[in-house]
Amino acid sequence: MATEIKTLGKLPRSAFATLEIERLPEDVLAGFAALVDLTGTVSDAMDNLGLFAALPASTLAPTLPGKRIVGHAITVRNAERQQSAHVAVAEGAHRMGETEAYNLARPGDVIVIEGLFGCSNMGGQSATIARRQGCAGAVIDGSYRDPDASRALGFPIWARGVTQITGKWRLETVAVNGRVRICNVSVDAGDLVLADDAGVVFVPKAHAAAILAEARKIDAGDTKRKQDIDAGVDIGSLVTKKYK
Repeated sequence: MATEIKTLGKLPRSAFATLEIERLPEDVLAGFAALVDLTGTVSDAMDNLGLFAALPASTLAPTLPGKRIVGHAITVRNAERQQSAHVAVAEGAHRMGETEAYNLARPGDVIVIEGLFGCSNMGGQSATIARRQGCAGAVIDGSYRDPDASRALGFPIWARGVTQITGKWRLETVAVNGRVRICNVSVDAGDLVLADDAGVVFVPKAHAAAILAEARKIDAGDTKRKQDIDAGVDIGSLVTKKYK
């Protein structure tokens, strides 16, 4: 009998679009992970197919150089609270609910947050819980804090920036596993998240197989061209030969 999925009760059930995301076959994830130039190749493949969902590192900066991840998106949408921070502190009840996403995540999933800039959408303790639950990393359209904590954990984050200001009294989580917009790119729960030093690419799950097939062709062509360059093939041949 399948284990019943339960929420933590921090958000009303209506805030969850789904408790269980649709997942792609493991060989599809492995295929993307095997690409030599992860986000660059997939960005090119999506261009070829008339799709676009790539965000450069100049927009969402990586916290841990050399890290690359491939995983399903578990989405969170945060919104600004209507009360001032002072009033919220006096009330004494914060409305952040990103731990609900960690609770639903499986090992290898990526937390994707549509958040606020200037206050924290994820702190060090939150990153610690996410990592403990097996999350591969996080992508945040907004700010996070306690960068030393997440770096020490080896937990990579791609975000708009860092802040010391808590989001505890300034934002509220309004949706989990629904559609979010990350730097004007729509992302659904269950889409694939690819990220490396160059930035982030979101792969719509409905197009994942076609994108992977195109990316493999590009990857093979790039690999062959690099081999020819290393072998000393003359420039004239390099520029006229069709590799991909």
